[in-house]
Formats: sequence, C-alpha cells, structure tokens
Amino acid sequence: MLTTIIAVIIVLGGLIFFHELGHFAVARALGMGVSTFSLGFGPKILRCKRGKTEYALSLVPLGGYVALVGESDGADIPEDFSKEESFALRPAWQRLLVVAAGPTANIVLAWLLCWGLAFGWGTPVLLPQVGAVTENSPAAKAGLRPGDRILSVDGQTVGSWEAMSDAIARSNGKPMHLEVERVGLGDATQPPSDAGGQRGQVWMAKYDRLALELTAERATRKTIFGENETAWLIGVRAAGSVATHQKSFWDAASAGADQTWRMVSLTWQSFVKLAERVVPLDQVGGPIMIAQMVGEQAHQGMAGLLALAALISVNLGILNLLPIPILDGGQMVFCLLEILFRRPVNRKVQEYAMRVGLALLIGLMLLATFNDVWRLLKS
Repeated sequence: MLTTIIAVIIVLGGLIFFHELGHFAVARALGMGVSTFSLGFGPKILRCKRGKTEYALSLVPLGGYVALVGESDGADIPEDFSKEESFALRPAWQRLLVVAAGPTANIVLAWLLCWGLAFGWGTPVLLPQVGAVTENSPAAKAGLRPGDRILSVDGQTVGSWEAMSDAIARSNGKPMHLEVERVGLGDATQPPSDAGGQRGQVWMAKYDRLALELTAERATRKTIFGENETAWLIGVRAAGSVATHQKSFWDAASAGADQTWRMVSLTWQSFVKLAERVVPLDQVGGPIMIAQMVGEQAHQGMAGLLALAALISVNLGILNLLPIPILDGGQMVFCLLEILFRRPVNRKVQEYAMRVGLALLIGLMLLATFNDVWRLLKS
C-alpha cells in the first residue's frame, strides 16, 4: 500500500509539475512575470523568493501551479511587477505560446521517458511467429503451421509482426512468396548415464527453411476499438513471442520518438472514438483506476512504471489540448481567434464559455469516478 501511495504521488505529481514547468519556462523566456511557482497545492510548507518569483513547496504533493502576473485581470499587477510583465496585456501569439507550453511539456516528457526506456531496457518487438492458423485460410492452404516463423515476404526480410503485416497489406491480393523457418526434431543424442545408470534420449532441435506461396484474401477483422475493418489477411495469429532489441544512445532517442508518436496517435484516436460513441462511456477511467495501474506497475518493476508514466503524460497533454475553455486547448482557441480577427473575444463570451467548460469537465470527472467505483464494487 505504501509503495502504491508513493508511486502515485511521484508519477501524478511529477507529470502535473512538468506540465506547469512548461508554462513557467516559456512565460519567463518571453519576459512575463510569475508571482508564484509551487510544487504541490494547498498551504505552503516551505517558500523562498528569488528575484520577483516566490518558489514554494505546498502541502498536497499532487502537481503544482504557476501564478502568472495579470493572468485573470490585466490590471491586477502585484507591487513588484510592471505592466509590461502582465500576461493579459501581451500579444495573443505570446499568450498562445505560454498556454501551449504545458501540453507540449507533457509530450516532451513522454519522449524523454521512452528514450530512457529504449536505451536502458531496449525496445520490445513482437516476432513474426505464427501462434494459430485459421482453418481454410490462405495460410492453412499454403501449409503454414503454428510455431512457424516468417523470415521474409517477397524477398523482403521481416523482423517483426508489424513489418510482416505491412508487407502482406502491400501485396494487394497478388501472390506472395514467403520464406519460413520451421522447428523440427533432429538427431537424438544420449547423455551420460545418471547415478542410477539410467540413460535417456535428448532430441536436438532442427530448423528447416521452407518456401511457400500464397495469396492474401480481403477479410474483416476487429480494430483495437472494436470496429470492423477490411484488410488483406492470410489467416494467422501471433504466437506472442517478443524479442528485445538493444539501442545505442541516439538510436534510442529515435525509437523513443517513434513510440511517443504512436501513443499520441492512439490517445487522440481514443478521444475521437469516445466522442463518436464507438468507445463506451463506461470505459472512461479516473484517478482511482490510474492509481491502481500505477500501483500494479510499481510492484512489477521500474520499466513498466516508466512506460505507464509516459502514457499518462501523453493522455494529460492531449486532454489539455481539447477545445474546452477551462483547459489549455480552449484558451488556445481564444488566442487563435484573437489573432485571426485582430481583436479579443468578448469578455462575457469567454466567461460564459468558461462556465460551460467547467460544467463539462466536472461531468467528465464525475463519470470517470463513478466508473472507477463501479469497477471496484464489481471486482
């Protein structure tokens, strides 16, 4: 229990703090005033002032906040600051950069975590090894068997299940030539007898390479979101065998960027599918589910915990980019409209939009919490 609590505080607190750090760094780089930068919320335990900014450690260690000068009212400027440092009085493009810096920081943090994972633990790759063959499928007719490993498709080496699937998709229904590795039984050997004089036989594995020809068929399969899609398929399922590829420092940076982009794409699609009601609302999870996931990964090892932290960071960044006025995305829309029409959005319109956005956000949090509690009661 203690491990879970500590892990939740470090992960969630760290991700929110890094988000606020993005706002802080860009605001200071543009010369805007920051009255307070706090690690945590609530009553301040420790505080110190450097320059004009007060840095504080607050009681509740989940995240942090940045108090920008003139953020809510351009005329409300503390004594130590000047009018030129007011956030509200800066050009719209500068405010846009400051607001966008928070979600961007979350994406950057996810990349750094994926970079560290790829360099320290390597990159897991699902191997193109057959786990099951569908009856009467092109694979079955060609003679593919469970346990076979596909080495190449039309002369192109495939080192992963994804690469194999892409090669099959590019065939567009034309005949393909597959090079397959099959494990069989080789010659038997007799090891030395044991203390009781008993001897057994050990069969050595024998690897055969086969050349098979088959043609993919257009068929229906389920996507990760449960939708039906048509694709060129040969009728095989993965065995689930995974290999770890070690990366150099810079290769790990590239691998981390690829993994981060995949998480961003998948997260964005998840939000879209949720809005389209493809993903049921009961799949939305909140703080309780996140805490459970963090606790599980904390007990399983550092690599899993870092990977989950990267995924949550991406979700936090994408969530804040949604065009809901109370979130960063909504503020970015206001800034873009001001740049486009060369005048600020009417103050009353902004206030009304903020109320609607707050109601939407509260409703989403209540839904997520209800789902979390309901899952706990059912388990």
